[in-house]
Amino acid sequence: MKIIRRIIVGLGLVAVLAYLAGLVGLYVLQRQFQYDPTGRVYALSETTLTGVETISLPVSDGQVVAGWYAPPREPGKPVILYLRGNAGSYTFEHYRFEAFQEAGYGFLSFDYRGFPGSPGEISQTNILADSLIAYDWLAEKGAPIVIWGRSLGSGPASYLASERDARALILETPFLSAVSVARDRYWFFPVEWLMFDQFPVERWIEMVDEPTFVGHGTADETIGVSHGERVHQRLRNPGPLWIVQGAGHSDLWDRGIWAEAEPFIESAMAQ
Repeated sequence: MKIIRRIIVGLGLVAVLAYLAGLVGLYVLQRQFQYDPTGRVYALSETTLTGVETISLPVSDGQVVAGWYAPPREPGKPVILYLRGNAGSYTFEHYRFEAFQEAGYGFLSFDYRGFPGSPGEISQTNILADSLIAYDWLAEKGAPIVIWGRSLGSGPASYLASERDARALILETPFLSAVSVARDRYWFFPVEWLMFDQFPVERWIEMVDEPTFVGHGTADETIGVSHGERVHQRLRNPGPLWIVQGAGHSDLWDRGIWAEAEPFIESAMAQ
């Protein structure tokens, strides 16, 4: 019996040590789990974009964030401020910007600090600050602004819409908060106490007056569809909730989100 007791105590100690090691590892490496700032920067010459300006926006630490800007091609059309996800460079999604231009819209997109096109440190503070700087720079151009946030970008997009005036807000595969996504995955750890960059969309979205479109897929394994549904439930000025059966986290563009979002934008512009 003593031997069995010692084995049980030993296994319990190993389990406790393993749990504590997991806590420490998750805390120290959390931003490596949360962000994937790798991938190449595409050149404008690799796209069909025209009339695009490569911009460098000064940020608070003396560094700059790099982006592409193009004004609307047609009078009265808005500029879409596109806030990208947590991986690669915004330039990878040039096909979206090409569609915006084809419809007569302008656009601005950029890499947050720490992503391929922009040096610096990745953090919630920097991502929000970079997004505010981009919005304020764009607002000086005078065209109406539509904010579009995809995945991670739903965080700064919601924050911007709570702090600035836009004509409409589009949230593609949004989360209720980044910490709630972490809780879905690491339910056995106290992530609320560990996580630096929590992006509380559920708090910001309740201060947003802009008409808001939410799109999500039922097979999204990165951010579950319930996040999009719960974000939509909290909207002050709800637009469509577009749920696509069987769509994953990166499928919505191919599934036709632009065909759904463009009429919503036109309706918001007409209000």
